[in-house]
Amino acid sequence: MQQDDFQTQFQKLLEKIQELPADQRGNLENLASETKDRHQRMKKTISDLQESLDYLRVSVKYLVFDLEATRRENKQLRGMLGGEGGQG
Repeated sequence: MQQDDFQTQFQKLLEKIQELPADQRGNLENLASETKDRHQRMKKTISDLQESLDYLRVSVKYLVFDLEATRRENKQLRGMLGGEGGQG
């Protein structure tokens, strides 16, 4: 369910709860409040996970770049060592 859909449906639920007699509202209002809190925590968790994934992607790209650079340097150094050994 999309965020806007959730908010719309949740607002409709709250309106329906308000239409109930006062003695029936208490538990449902508590449940609705808990649901809203859980939804907000879930959104925060998902946001944190997305941020962590973004950081992981950048880290992996950096590591791949660093690995490729190290391989190029190693190849160049081996070429230099091989060239010097053949001359002596």
